[in-house]
Amino acid sequence: MKSGPIAAFVLAFVLQLPSQLPVSAQSFESFYQQGLMQVKTGDVSGAIGSFSSAAQLNPKSFAAQYNLGLALRQSGQVQASASAFYRAIQLDPSYALTYANLGAALLEGNNLKQSREYLSRAIVLDPKLGMAYYNLGLVQNLEGDVKGATNFFQKATELNPGIPEPYYHLGLAYQRTKWNRGSIAAFRKAVQVNPNYADAFYALGTVLYSDGDWSNAIVAFRSATQLNPKFANAYYGAGMTFLKQKNYSEAKRVLEFAKAEYQQLGNRVWVDRVNGILSKI
Repeated sequence: MKSGPIAAFVLAFVLQLPSQLPVSAQSFESFYQQGLMQVKTGDVSGAIGSFSSAAQLNPKSFAAQYNLGLALRQSGQVQASASAFYRAIQLDPSYALTYANLGAALLEGNNLKQSREYLSRAIVLDPKLGMAYYNLGLVQNLEGDVKGATNFFQKATELNPGIPEPYYHLGLAYQRTKWNRGSIAAFRKAVQVNPNYADAFYALGTVLYSDGDWSNAIVAFRSATQLNPKFANAYYGAGMTFLKQKNYSEAKRVLEFAKAEYQQLGNRVWVDRVNGILSKI
């Protein structure tokens, strides 16, 4: 029932035009500036078209290729974005963010070896690029190196304390090593940074449940369902916690919500599991 980790892209668009424009400078600048404006207004599809046109008019423009990569990534075209970032690196191999974003794209494409190489290069170019450490943590985690992942997530939280995802994945790493205290602290920090982080509230609830802190587990699960009313696992967690408290009426009520959401998802295994629990209440 869990979704996979999401690679973090550093969405810092390059605003400055190159000092030397091609013969069709006016057209290039027009498309380039139009692309930047479309990004600001949320027209990602339009931005892709504009940056593509700018890149065709000036194939040597690093800024056009890099921004095209970011726009493609925002639209979910991971493979195409990776290609644009790679072309940008050939034009300017000194910009750390390009390596970080290419590494993140490769990570989402499950190309872990190359992802690690580009993310590591980003850190060489900019040792304070926190989200490169975060993505390296995701790589290590997917490879089963929990200790390595933990170190990278910790570094990411130190460099980017205002971003919630590194705290969340740090909490998951601690949870895998059974260090509940560290896990709880990391999840609490994640929801402090982003009070709308439903997954972090749910994860916090699961650790509090396993720690026997049922009252606070209920609070965490309830926060998750308030933020995401279709969060089946959070309803299930709350229901199981109510059972621990011997609050059978609330347990039954909340588990019915969980069952309904599992049915909507077409998850017969979990529907049957909930039915089995309800039959014993």
